[in-house]
Amino acid sequence: MPEVVDHVAVARLYGEPLFSMPQDLYIPPDALEVFLEAFEGPLDLLLYLIRKQNFNILDIPMAGLTRQYLVYVEEIRGRNLELAAEYLLMAAMLIEIKSRMLLPPKKVAPGQEAEDPRAELVRRLLEYERIKLAAAKLNALPQFGRDFLKAQVYIEQSLQPRFPDVDAVDLKDAWAGLLQRARLVQRHRITRAELSVREHMSLVLKRLQGRRFVEFEELFDPAKGAPVLVVTFIALLELAKETLVEITQAEVFAPIYVRLAYSPAA
Repeated sequence: MPEVVDHVAVARLYGEPLFSMPQDLYIPPDALEVFLEAFEGPLDLLLYLIRKQNFNILDIPMAGLTRQYLVYVEEIRGRNLELAAEYLLMAAMLIEIKSRMLLPPKKVAPGQEAEDPRAELVRRLLEYERIKLAAAKLNALPQFGRDFLKAQVYIEQSLQPRFPDVDAVDLKDAWAGLLQRARLVQRHRITRAELSVREHMSLVLKRLQGRRFVEFEELFDPAKGAPVLVVTFIALLELAKETLVEITQAEVFAPIYVRLAYSPAA
């Protein structure tokens, strides 16, 4: 434990608290640098100097502007030579413009004005200022992830399973399978019987009573022959048509189940 426990630690070194600054602490000169103004390039610096001094951009005093520009270049030259290279190129251009202004103007035809050496620089500065203002307007617009986020709402699915609808083709295939099984156990009889669809509808409802799901094939008895199977199948279709039963299937090629239709209590 440290000897001083009543004071707040000024720092931590490898997890241990320090209650006083070390005497042998060395801070290199370039450990902390503060730039009051940051510029995005030579044109940005020139535009800043012109607006700060309220110079007329169409009539730039090249001597004062070049002097202030070179002071800034000397500041960054000793810290970052790669960054200063681009600024030095613009400084050479400013000196060239100033020297051309000191020379006698070229003779031009009567009625024409002599070319101003600053014209190209002015054009570039005005174009850069328009782009900078347009970028500032775009940056002021709301941006996704910075000014707003997309709302996401999670809706929990119902716990009650929803079975896919049974296609007519599935019923036909199941019915064909029952007929094929019935032919294997049937006997050749010549009889006459009256079969009632309503009666078999009641029989199907009784078999479904009290049971949650009944497999489709359990509702048919192949031993009774094809006529009974046909009437039972028609009875099942009538019950489904009158929404008294529900025919469901968990997935494709899965067994088909039949249950009583749900009717909410009054």
